[in-house]
Amino acid sequence: MALEAQMPDPAEIFEKALRLDIDNRAALAQRLLASLDELSEEETERLWVQETQSRLVEYRAGRAKAIPADEVVKKAEKLFR
Repeated sequence: MALEAQMPDPAEIFEKALRLDIDNRAALAQRLLASLDELSEEETERLWVQETQSRLVEYRAGRAKAIPADEVVKKAEKLFR
């Protein structure tokens, strides 16, 4: 039976990253940002579901308002002219 590798604690990783010199922190940040462009289809779907659930909670709590689709389309058309 294979032992599952334990994931490192993100807080520990962050603390260690902050101890890097500026050039290495910048390189790490660049690599991390670039990795977001390489998400799998499943991961992208999971993130969109998470985002839509969060937006729905905000809407239902009255902290966000709905905008009619025709208004959104008009604004988008204006922006891309």
